[in-house]
Amino acid sequence: MTKVFIDGSAGTTGLRIYERLNSREDINLIILPDELRKDTSARAESINSADIAFLCLPDAAAVEAVGLVNNKNTAIIDTSTAHRTSDDWQYGFAEIDNNFAKIQNSKRIANPGCHASGFIALVKPLIAGGALKTDAKLSCFSLTGYSGGGKQMIAQYRAADRDPLLDAPRMYALPQQHKHLAEMVKVCGLENAPVFAPIVADYYAGMQVSVPLFKSDIKANISDIKQIYKNYYNGEIVKFVDSADESGFLSAAAFSGRDDMQITVTGNDERIVLVARYDNLGKGASGSAIENMNILLGAKIEEGLNI
Repeated sequence: MTKVFIDGSAGTTGLRIYERLNSREDINLIILPDELRKDTSARAESINSADIAFLCLPDAAAVEAVGLVNNKNTAIIDTSTAHRTSDDWQYGFAEIDNNFAKIQNSKRIANPGCHASGFIALVKPLIAGGALKTDAKLSCFSLTGYSGGGKQMIAQYRAADRDPLLDAPRMYALPQQHKHLAEMVKVCGLENAPVFAPIVADYYAGMQVSVPLFKSDIKANISDIKQIYKNYYNGEIVKFVDSADESGFLSAAAFSGRDDMQITVTGNDERIVLVARYDNLGKGASGSAIENMNILLGAKIEEGLNI
């Protein structure tokens, strides 16, 4: 039975991973009592006793946790931003770059960021297929449920006396310095960071990432783009659909509670919008982490996932 430790199990992502693994018969969870959750020696013992350790911590704490590892057989899946652009870590998006085999043979896996997952899923295949240049100047619009902001933001949105401004969508990361930009650029091989407009809205979970393109931006028409996605994504987790129209709308909450991702293309040959929809807590966080664990274990990739 595989021994698993979740360092940071009290946070949103850590709790979701715990909930997913607690009922699995192939997993033995190593659980620290509350009074030892922040005890360095107890954490170090638990990490090194595990076959797989999930780090669900702030960046600095994740780096510290990696420094505690002395068991060469312990595989680390880090859900923080700390190691996503490190050459010593495998980026944990299995559906791109033949990453499945790379993840399977790695002991250091950096789980992708939620916004970044959608952008990369849309842009990477077009660059790989020669339809988009690496020097492209792109923009990205991303809608997310408030659960992506963690416990503090969840409490703000659920408070009885909450600020009325929370009733409407709110744009953030205004200085164009969002922490996901670095991985979006590196993993896609871009020369320029995209103009990125993330927006949080008054719903719990679900994400919709859009990348708009003019005809002059891309060496392909809308049919070519669809064919690239059809050829690139043929698995169970990331799926291309020709049309996802919901009576003229596309809801950002459509994949709430799920662990897969839907790719679609809207618009026409003059103005095209690429769209990825998924759950910010699913394929955007804990679902992706469980998928990476399944790959490490040689289990069915969909084991414990809702697809």
